[in-house]
Amino acid sequence: MNNKFILFVWLFVFFIAPLLLFSQPTGRLVSFQSPDQKLSVQFLKDQQGHIYYTFQADKKLLLQPSRLGLDMQGEPVYKSNQIRSVNKVWKPVWGKRSTVPDVYRELTLVFDLYTIKARLYNNGFAFRYENAEAEQELTQFHFADNFTAWYYKVEAHNIGPEKLKEAEGIRKPVMTIKADDYRYMAVHEAALESGEPLVLLSEKGTTLFRVPSKRAKAWRVIQYGRTPGELIDAHLLELLNPEPAAGTDFSWVKPGVAVWDWRINGAQVNGFTYEMSLPSWKRMVDFAAANGFPSLVLDANWYGPEFDKQSDPLKGGKVDQVHQLIAYGKQKGVGIWLYLNDVGGKAFPMEQTIRQYGSWGAIGVKYGFMSGNYEEKNKRTRLITRLCAENRLLVDFHDDPVHPYGQMRTWPNAVTREYCQAQLDAHRVFQPRTFVTAVFVNMLAGPLDMNNGTMEMTQQGRIDNPMPVPSTITAEAARTLITFSGATIIPDIPEYYNKHPELLRFISAEKMPWQESKTISGDIGEYIVMARKAADGNWLIAAATNETARTIKIPLSILGKGEYEALIIQDGTDADFRTNKESYLSATRVVNNNQTIEVKLAPGGGACILLQSKGPQ
Repeated sequence: MNNKFILFVWLFVFFIAPLLLFSQPTGRLVSFQSPDQKLSVQFLKDQQGHIYYTFQADKKLLLQPSRLGLDMQGEPVYKSNQIRSVNKVWKPVWGKRSTVPDVYRELTLVFDLYTIKARLYNNGFAFRYENAEAEQELTQFHFADNFTAWYYKVEAHNIGPEKLKEAEGIRKPVMTIKADDYRYMAVHEAALESGEPLVLLSEKGTTLFRVPSKRAKAWRVIQYGRTPGELIDAHLLELLNPEPAAGTDFSWVKPGVAVWDWRINGAQVNGFTYEMSLPSWKRMVDFAAANGFPSLVLDANWYGPEFDKQSDPLKGGKVDQVHQLIAYGKQKGVGIWLYLNDVGGKAFPMEQTIRQYGSWGAIGVKYGFMSGNYEEKNKRTRLITRLCAENRLLVDFHDDPVHPYGQMRTWPNAVTREYCQAQLDAHRVFQPRTFVTAVFVNMLAGPLDMNNGTMEMTQQGRIDNPMPVPSTITAEAARTLITFSGATIIPDIPEYYNKHPELLRFISAEKMPWQESKTISGDIGEYIVMARKAADGNWLIAAATNETARTIKIPLSILGKGEYEALIIQDGTDADFRTNKESYLSATRVVNNNQTIEVKLAPGGGACILLQSKGPQ
């Protein structure tokens, strides 16, 4: 064979063909940096006019040239750009902390066909398309190496850890990525106004993910943290959502712990059988009032069988008992949530139903089993959230809801949703590793309703799902603090909480809104240690582990000056989520912010620490 021909083939295979298959961006349009100059984004174009971006953090390239743009006739022609700096403060009605810096640099890239708006914060990057109508976007996330990732998997244990090149097919956000021990990312969206919620399509054998869903009016977001805990503590999604309309009053929104009637059904104690009816509801209200819990959640079937189109959410079933309960709750200072199934929500006028619930004096709506595709669900979710706000009602969406995307900034009444596998809301339970994965994946999207806090671990006598809970009792209490939610819904009957006064004291101390939150340490799928400062100034710390026992030293540097009385509750020496769930030890000692507290976590276990100041801070 001719040597020249062989040389030509060699050159074609190794140099020319790759260029034909993968057009490389060659021209830089503009680059900009985060306010602290540690993150940078560069926008590029190739010879065909396609637009790309790269993302670099702490001097390491994390996203190599990744396609941007909308699927339109012709390629966009670059016209101009503008960069501005923003330095503000957001004071949420409630959230992970009372004051949130809103600091970023914003780039507006103007093309003839559309505009790309991008923002760089110190902990992430976001972009969206403006001024154009298109059915499909061309967005890609092309990671710079074969990183490790985890993904949301509806009401099941999340996918992962999975190497990017092993991913095949659709993956749902939140997508949490570990680049190395000091660099973590999360891919999600914010301010989804319209269109299909984000999904990601992997190309097996590569590190490339693209957006196959129909174009949405939303921010595409890449969060960044040097620890996985920094991802949890961030507010990037909320900050990308608009503030409430001028003049809107949300001062009536009161987050906090709520008791729940669904899991009490069938429990027997001291000759009394709990049911989902007025006598049991009153006992729950009394318990809530005695412990400072602001509300009781009524679940399905109070107005008739929830999936029966004839069940009238205003007139059916136990509606007379509900009126009595709301009045009784007002006497005790406890608000009442009302469940509404999508069947009743659609069979009867939604506006009238929600308006009536507000006029009755209810404080919230738990909305279940919404039907339709995710685009339809998002429209309906936004409608119900707005209607609830107009009638001063909190709202909680269950049963495969649309993922949260920071809407609690615009609508502070959107306090939680079941964007996770909840512990006791279906005919199954989850294992310890599921919890310590979900907090680093699902919880990045927003507040979760996970139903932790069981005190009777066998669940004997319960009508719906009498399955033992695979956890320790200490871990169950710890999870109520770790899980971020504006309505921390605990599932058990009063007698079992009263049986464990130290754990009840810890849960009762979870007074919101939080002044501060800090993920002290953690490892995805392994363990987490969370600290939160309550509305009354007390600090609470909670730890939870997977199926592996571990000893953790917790620094107290979060505390102010002075001495604190520490109530320390940890698993007993013989505790194990498989064999001895209810063994725990409690002790009290005086500590300060220069000290550490060592706790031992049993397999599937946890620890709870309540810190109360003994003097001026």
